[in-house]
Amino acid sequence: MKRAVDVEIMGHRFTVRSDADESYIQRVAGYVDEKAQEIVKVSRPQANFNVAMLAALNIADEYHRLKEQYETMLLRLSRLSEKVSITLGEEGQS
Repeated sequence: MKRAVDVEIMGHRFTVRSDADESYIQRVAGYVDEKAQEIVKVSRPQANFNVAMLAALNIADEYHRLKEQYETMLLRLSRLSEKVSITLGEEGQS
């Protein structure tokens, strides 16, 4: 059931409707706010829209890098699992 949760990002209040727990929504909003504040400290953009877009790009970059790492780890885990299965199969034949 969707519920409304009030969050604050860069001093602006937003109402988010979601099935997720309020604490999760607050953590996500806090993360977005943190990224936006980092942009403001580093580049001093002129408009909130610019801050939002730069924060979104940074978050998307993090996401894609983590996704790549995750997929690489899954592939490695699959290969290791295959090696373990082969090794266990060989030991069972002895």
